[in-house]
Amino acid sequence: MNMNTNSPVVSVENLIIRYGEKTVLDGVNTTFNASEIRVILGGSGCGKTTLLRSIVGLIKPYSGRVKIFGRQLVDMESDADAEVLRKIGVLFQNGALLGSLTVAQNVALPLEMHTHLPPKVIDEIVRYKLAQVEMPHAYSLFPGELSGGMRKRAALARALALDPPLLFCDEPSAGLDPVTSAGLDSLLLRLRETLGITVVVVTHELLSIEAIADKILFLYKGKPLFDGPYAQARAIGEGPVADFFLRKETE
Repeated sequence: MNMNTNSPVVSVENLIIRYGEKTVLDGVNTTFNASEIRVILGGSGCGKTTLLRSIVGLIKPYSGRVKIFGRQLVDMESDADAEVLRKIGVLFQNGALLGSLTVAQNVALPLEMHTHLPPKVIDEIVRYKLAQVEMPHAYSLFPGELSGGMRKRAALARALALDPPLLFCDEPSAGLDPVTSAGLDSLLLRLRETLGITVVVVTHELLSIEAIADKILFLYKGKPLFDGPYAQARAIGEGPVADFFLRKETE
């Protein structure tokens, strides 16, 4: 199920993001390829989440550009940009489930908003997506009845509802115990293996990085300091990248 690997799924070209006088991202260049798990790393305030939000079009660049599946997002209201956005799933840090809806109703939302499928078909898809994340028993439960790990899995089912080939995860392990976090890592690896999707993860959890990362992008003070295979990053002997993995202060 792998996509065409000849062209990148995401390309970031000379991206500069500023908030007033503060430059948060300063000339970021990188590409994310099909079916890889790319982890974005760096110290607090280095621009990790800003980069993620810029890629999905939530923040407009000061200069530079981002292309997703070869297209630069210009107008979120346009049909062409909307079609690209439907190819992207996002797992937010807090899950962002609607507490007044059941898990099934939460997962169904993207299908109800972006398709004209009959309710019976939507229900079948919802059940399948919950099974994919090993949560079929949570169909009728409300988010308030779920543990933190279960909420993350339910949110992941919703992010996958439209079968996106590209999935962004913002701190997926935040607030989870090590065992639950490891289970979520295994799930992401299995989804990449079975669906061939590209996964981009912002995290600072060392065990998760070791478990899932094919390549890492390390940001330091808004600039890419390292962009390459995980093993090469771990082989760096000194400097901010080495300090990060040794859990020293990188700022």
